[in-house]
Amino acid sequence: MIRVLVADDQEMVRQNLRRILESEPDLRVVGEAADGVAAVEQARVLRPDVVLADIRMPRKDGLAVARELDLPVVVITTFELDEYVYAALRDGACGFLLKRSGPRLLIEGVRAAAAGEMLISPQLTVKLLSNLTRPRHADADLTDRELDVARLVAQARTNAEIAAELFITPGTVKTHVANIQRKTGARNRVAIATWAWETGYATG
Repeated sequence: MIRVLVADDQEMVRQNLRRILESEPDLRVVGEAADGVAAVEQARVLRPDVVLADIRMPRKDGLAVARELDLPVVVITTFELDEYVYAALRDGACGFLLKRSGPRLLIEGVRAAAAGEMLISPQLTVKLLSNLTRPRHADADLTDRELDVARLVAQARTNAEIAAELFITPGTVKTHVANIQRKTGARNRVAIATWAWETGYATG
């Protein structure tokens, strides 16, 4: 059972999100919050598997929620603005979904976050990656093997898939991922992917 905390300042939206999520047997909404401060407080008490947070909320927005929590946070919004997407991923969000993307993508996004994976609304992906492929200087001092792993993480490969491609064990991949996070300051795999695209290593 995947336990979800829903945070949105509109009660009707929260009710709709609850209805969509709880239509699936493996999803359960364990709490609701009407603003970002309440979302952070409830998340620290309830420890849900995933927090579903609107980008614009009173007192604290969804980006701040993602920054403050060490839990998977999926940011949802009606706004298709590049700076929101980029900021959300840099701040540690595990997904960025447009509300109009529909129930199925919302459910898949929550499941992906719970599994340690990422999901971005398809409408945003191409535009986001085109913005992130402008090479910038990166002084993270990654080894060649760590750069290989970062590139494959940016391509949404699992640890098992990366291990098979690089002829190493999944445990070694996990160690490399941890080293990459430490060296780049990335909070999770999504942030590693963002770093790789931003620096040009994702396609190197």
